[in-house]
Amino acid sequence: MKEIASIVIRTLNEERYLPELLTTIRDQSKEDFDVEVVLVDSGSTDKTIEIAKSFGCRITYIKKEDFTFGRSLNIGCEFSSGDYLIFISGHCIPATENWLKNLIQPLRDRTAEYSYGRQVARDTTKFSENELFNKFYPEYSKQPQEGYFCNNANAAVSRSAWQRYKFNEELTGLEDMYLARRIVEEGGGCVAYRADAPVYHIHDESWRQVKIRYEREAYALQKIMPGMHFNLTDLFRFYFAGVLQDMASAVDKGVLVKKLPSIILFRLMQYWGTYRGHHEHRKASQEMKYRYFYPKDIEREEYEKESSRIIANEGK
Repeated sequence: MKEIASIVIRTLNEERYLPELLTTIRDQSKEDFDVEVVLVDSGSTDKTIEIAKSFGCRITYIKKEDFTFGRSLNIGCEFSSGDYLIFISGHCIPATENWLKNLIQPLRDRTAEYSYGRQVARDTTKFSENELFNKFYPEYSKQPQEGYFCNNANAAVSRSAWQRYKFNEELTGLEDMYLARRIVEEGGGCVAYRADAPVYHIHDESWRQVKIRYEREAYALQKIMPGMHFNLTDLFRFYFAGVLQDMASAVDKGVLVKKLPSIILFRLMQYWGTYRGHHEHRKASQEMKYRYFYPKDIEREEYEKESSRIIANEGK
């Protein structure tokens, strides 16, 4: 009997990109496993449900007043039947036909219990967010990855790992990192990052929505990294570092004049929201703080050396 990959999508008025998402899922390479698509809808009033039904999706629901990110995913996982549970945002689009196969490969070969894939900006995604994508989702893989960073906009977990821990239903965000932390620290498992499982991630947020997102995630981050504290000095330090880094990138791309207002506003909303979210004063290590907030990718050389070593050994 073939294994089953269950793709769980949280939706609320996702009619704009859902047809493209479901079409690319249908066209995925899947010779030796079956696929089901599960929608967890929290009250769509557009054509989301109609579109999902036309593609043969299985649909379950959560009331808006009961919604949390973790609870909605737990409902979707319970409703699904797959050996592997795949999560993708309703405004993400797989970028290749091997996205799904590559994303679940670490789970299938038992080298990791949680995996996540690359995210690439498209359409209305803001310039600075694209820079963040380049930092957190680089073009090189990390298998296994050190630590427990991951993101459920493009991720997969084995059903056995999910059943052991499940998603925290109280957090205001970062339910993915909370689960990954338990897998790593309590279960001795691993997280894998697959650069060859990319999606286009399309964000179309107001500046207020950007601030609220980072504020919400900062609340959750305190539960995951209780030693993390982000003070006013950090706000200014990381804000100016982020703006300067983005400006340099924009100069290289020849778009500085066009993108400068967006750069200034995005980084302001990002770090102001983060500061607001970290209202409790806690002490954090300098290394932890820089790894999470500093705009440059400081892990690249470490993982590229490891990848080169693995490739060299495989060639012997």
